[in-house]
Amino acid sequence: MEIDRFHIIDEISPLRAVILGRADSPGPPPAPEDCYDPKSLQHVLQGTYPREADMVREIESFRRILEKHGVKVFRPKPLRHTNQIFARDTGFVIENKFIRANILPARACEVNAVLEIARRIDPDNIIIPPEEVHVEGGDVMPWYDYIFVGTYRRPDYPEIITARTNDKAVEWLQSVFPQKKVVAFDLKKSNTDPRENALHLDCVFQPVGRGKAIIHKEGFLVPEQYEFLVNMFGEENLFHITKDEMYDMSANVFSISPDVVVSDRHFRRLNRWLREQGLTVEEIGYREIAKQEGLLRCSTLPLYRD
Repeated sequence: MEIDRFHIIDEISPLRAVILGRADSPGPPPAPEDCYDPKSLQHVLQGTYPREADMVREIESFRRILEKHGVKVFRPKPLRHTNQIFARDTGFVIENKFIRANILPARACEVNAVLEIARRIDPDNIIIPPEEVHVEGGDVMPWYDYIFVGTYRRPDYPEIITARTNDKAVEWLQSVFPQKKVVAFDLKKSNTDPRENALHLDCVFQPVGRGKAIIHKEGFLVPEQYEFLVNMFGEENLFHITKDEMYDMSANVFSISPDVVVSDRHFRRLNRWLREQGLTVEEIGYREIAKQEGLLRCSTLPLYRD
């Protein structure tokens, strides 16, 4: 399928076009002081940081699943010695607008590689936030009349490298999409403990199927914000994941449609529940990429859903 515009209003409608990250030429493992998240740091210190060949194998298996279901897969321009796996960090689409993310300055080249694809599709509908707006795609979820935004709004925000989306992003998104209800969720953060760190909203919450969702209660700093999602989706429609399952990235599956979801084969309890809800579960191995505190949703940037 060739597309000439963007269209995303939710997380589960049939996917037609997506940018999928790439794992070739990521360069050597980072030094501990250069890690952006506590899980990568953990594996660097343990000597278990993933190898390029294993990450390439995993992400290519994801590509084959997407293409099997008729999805047009775009890939970022390859950059030497640059980790380009997590395309979701670099931008996101809401309705017919492509929003370029403002992410960590050291990763700006990743954004530019993805932006080249967006400009080929529809250069007139690309929006660049002001410099003071910090936002990454993993924290932003379009959901029909809503935009869910993961954020961190405590005074120590400047010292928390895992805090990627600020309060100015919430205000800015509301101004850009006044017809939407922008709802913020303050997330638990840690620079050092991956079991206490919700790097993005999609690490602790994600809709799947028809009216279902995966959620990790302890990832939310404000109980009332967690209860908002419980009331919206209904307790009976939620799959609650444990702290260990959050660490394994169980919330970070990816929907190809309301009926098909891609998941890690390691998530046995989750995958059984998904199938009980009537979903087709495409299982792949993604354990090596997971060592960098990202998984399937993180690897994708959807451009068009029906």
